Amino acid sequence: MALLGRQLEDAAALGQAVDDLLVDPPTLLALGEPTHGIAAFPLLRNELLGHLVDRGYRSIVLEIDFFAASLVDDYVNGAEADLDVVLASGFSHGFGAIPGNRELVDWLRAHNAGRAPQDRVHFYGFDAPVEYSGAPSPRHSLSTAIEYLPAALRPDLDLEPLLGDDAAWTNPAAMYDPSASIGLSDRARSLRVVADDVASTLRRAAPRLQPAGYATAAAHARTALGLLRFHAAMATPTPDRMALLLGVRSEMMADNLLAIVAREQHRGPSLVFAHNVHLHRTEDTSAGALVALALGDRYAVITSDANPASTPGTLQAVLAEATTRRALFPVPALLAALGPVVAGEPIVPGHLPLNPADLTGADAVIFIADTDGVRHQYW
Repeated sequence: MALLGRQLEDAAALGQAVDDLLVDPPTLLALGEPTHGIAAFPLLRNELLGHLVDRGYRSIVLEIDFFAASLVDDYVNGAEADLDVVLASGFSHGFGAIPGNRELVDWLRAHNAGRAPQDRVHFYGFDAPVEYSGAPSPRHSLSTAIEYLPAALRPDLDLEPLLGDDAAWTNPAAMYDPSASIGLSDRARSLRVVADDVASTLRRAAPRLQPAGYATAAAHARTALGLLRFHAAMATPTPDRMALLLGVRSEMMADNLLAIVAREQHRGPSLVFAHNVHLHRTEDTSAGALVALALGDRYAVITSDANPASTPGTLQAVLAEATTRRALFPVPALLAALGPVVAGEPIVPGHLPLNPADLTGADAVIFIADTDGVRHQYW
């Protein structure tokens, strides 16, 4: 097994191993982490990004809110702002406090300074504007999409009776109690028809809109529809309700990723960094599985894991024995060499250790042996 692992002692070795793995750069390269908040994974990402930019990559995409991330992109492209504010407001889920993200933003701003627009590295988020506590009203996204329409094409109706009080949409009890959600009410159903009509009208109006304006309007329209679907899922009292919510979120994530790929395709490939579960090609409710359907072999996945105290008989123990500091294992060779193993124990809440079934959804695994596994508080 040790012979299968490419040891990644430094950034140069990391870059060479990825070059050898991906002879033809994919349009979208995914790097996954098994949990959030452990410094080793975003630091690995930062190292890899520096190499990929030299290879023509011109954007990085993180698991944060699609719209909030535009504040970070403005900053890394030279806008004057307080970095602490950018980290707090531009990163949803509290991710601005995760070690490695401040360093990433600093590096991007310094790299982009003085470069021509086509050579700058853009920063994106691909997540839906939802949190564990619930989802916002579709008011902002739907209203913004409508404002981009030519006046003659705007819907002739008053949205206020349908939207109502935003507090009804943001009620935190709705995340756990379907009866507390208004997502299947008559007015919510009517709003979904309106949002669908607005999205369709925008597509028809696209030739007369500026490309950047259309891209923004289309993003708001698809977000309004996604939020209304998410609220409908919250109101659905089924045993698999949480899986349904995750599936709607994954659909929104995938749509955002594909929109970013379309926007960036003329400049270069993109790197996306997120939790492994969002990126695997074979995960039933993952954005990666949906993106893979659209991109095929233009989508590549490198998953990662770590465990400072791997239990014998686990996949993590096998990988740890073949790793000094960090090592990359191509999945086909790894699967061929693996004996019967199981997934190890989580090292922190939210850590989902890789199991053999996960491997088929990736092209390679990077195992990190030199981390203490401590998660930094970010929320």
